Amino acid sequence: MKLGMIGLGKMGGNMVLRLTQGGIEVTGYDRSEESVAQIERQGARGARSMDDLIASLGEPGTRAVWVMVPAGKITQSVIDDLAGRLAPGDIVIDGGNSNYKDSIRRAEDLAEKGIHFVDVGTSGGVWGLKEGYAMMIGGAEEAVERLRPAFEALAPAADRGWGRMGPAGSGHYVKMVHNGIEYGMMQAYAEGFELMKAHQDFNLDMAQIAELWRHGSVVRSWLLDLTAEALQNKAEFEKLSDYVADSGEGRWTIIDSIELGVPTPVITLATQMRFRSQQEVSYAGQMLSAMRRAFGGHAVKTIESPRQEGLVPEVAPGDHPKVAAPENIGQTASAGEGSAAEQLGETGQQRVKGDA
Repeated sequence: MKLGMIGLGKMGGNMVLRLTQGGIEVTGYDRSEESVAQIERQGARGARSMDDLIASLGEPGTRAVWVMVPAGKITQSVIDDLAGRLAPGDIVIDGGNSNYKDSIRRAEDLAEKGIHFVDVGTSGGVWGLKEGYAMMIGGAEEAVERLRPAFEALAPAADRGWGRMGPAGSGHYVKMVHNGIEYGMMQAYAEGFELMKAHQDFNLDMAQIAELWRHGSVVRSWLLDLTAEALQNKAEFEKLSDYVADSGEGRWTIIDSIELGVPTPVITLATQMRFRSQQEVSYAGQMLSAMRRAFGGHAVKTIESPRQEGLVPEVAPGDHPKVAAPENIGQTASAGEGSAAEQLGETGQQRVKGDA
């Protein structure tokens, strides 16, 4: 089959390469000439314009275009552009982290033109090229079945790691909850290790504990595997800022839980902790400090200088996943494409502080 891919960042670029390796005739397009040249150097086909991309996909009514760009206004603008170029029977796939309510609306809008919309919640990160991607898919059965060869090529295996969840919007909905769970798991690991590190009398070795837990423990997971590897290089690990970006799914999961009346306290608190990490100074904390001094006359601390942070660019398509390990932070060859918000995955929601 033929497939177009718009957006060749660390996810889209690697997906093009895996699709090509799986025998899919895929053409990639990106606003960055370097990103297009990057996939061409690795054996994939690149397009220099939207017209070139569409022309490579065959006859109207049989075409499929996968959109892999930052969530929010960027995704909407690309889909609007495609709506004016494609014909009835063609398929638009959104594989980014879009809000499921936007996906439902986009499916309805495209249906008026006879164009199918398929939303694919995609998980796998920088390891997807090597290990395959988990894909939670929403859309009409007919459209999903037409795309089966692409899903089978991208998945860890043809018969696992992907599936149709239900109608349009359901794929992004399941991915939203998936990421909310991920927030909770990450926060639990982080809190547990911080607690053990604070118990200085035992002089515990965090790297040793993480490695031990990977084998036989009920808390073992892929996240723990990556954590254990990160802890092996303590010096580089400690250079990291404690700023933790959130791409929106945690927020949307909490909103949905409120609307449905389903308690999600762990996901809620994990998301709130990310908000706190994004603040240079907590206004609430300043207020608490002022109140404590006002009623008790206690000493307080003042700000001598604002927090200064740098940005390490995202991993480039085709790079080995090890590039993302702490010991390689700052060693990436790529300067990164797009704004800080795009590279951090924060385009789907309002940042807690400042501009990108």
